[in-house]
Amino acid sequence: MVIMLIYVDDLLLTGNDAVMIDELKHILNSDFKIKYLRELDCFLRFEILRSNERIFLSQRNYALELIKDIGLGGAKPIITPMVQNMKLTTLEYDTELQQYDNDEVLTEEKGIFQKLIGGLIYLTHTRPDTTYALHYLSQFMQQPKRSHLEAALRVVRYIKKDPRQGILLAASSSYQLNAYCESDWPSYPMTRRSITGFCNKLGNSLISQRSKKQNTIARSPAEVEYKSMAITVAKLFG
Repeated sequence: MVIMLIYVDDLLLTGNDAVMIDELKHILNSDFKIKYLRELDCFLRFEILRSNERIFLSQRNYALELIKDIGLGGAKPIITPMVQNMKLTTLEYDTELQQYDNDEVLTEEKGIFQKLIGGLIYLTHTRPDTTYALHYLSQFMQQPKRSHLEAALRVVRYIKKDPRQGILLAASSSYQLNAYCESDWPSYPMTRRSITGFCNKLGNSLISQRSKKQNTIARSPAEVEYKSMAITVAKLFG
């Protein structure tokens, strides 16, 4: 069996049949100009470390570049990605409650916030510990406030604590599938909708994770938890 992963003009070949891999290389090379690189250690800004017993995925260099580009190379690292029980609001919500503060409005920094959030979201592939914070902040992309930017910069300082952190996929004789979920009720003061967070593991290895706003308003913590479990199970079978 041979598996080929394609992203734009980058290709990754793997499988358990070296002969078939060589044949596929020959076929591709006959129609396209292809440059063959060494054994996989970097792909799409992911760094891959391998041994016979484990694979470690990280985005260390990408994280360091992001920290440098945003100007926080000399900033003090922190130990949490966001303030506990933080409740941020939109400009529309502030106006409705007559809490509008002109100093909170981002003008020139709006593009900086949007670019930063986009970069941080890509980093969540190997930093699931930032998924909730980035999901929360991404809802403010259209009209970001200064408090939103400060919260995003906090995530960067958290990443700076250990930019080498990533995901370990360890060899295991266990193929048991385990799912974990949690919810926050209610997370959004504007809509009263809650958030579901879940992660799925095969053996001891994380294979999927997500933070997702629930589609409907829950009327109790028990209802939130039930919906959270339903979303998690649907992901397992979907």
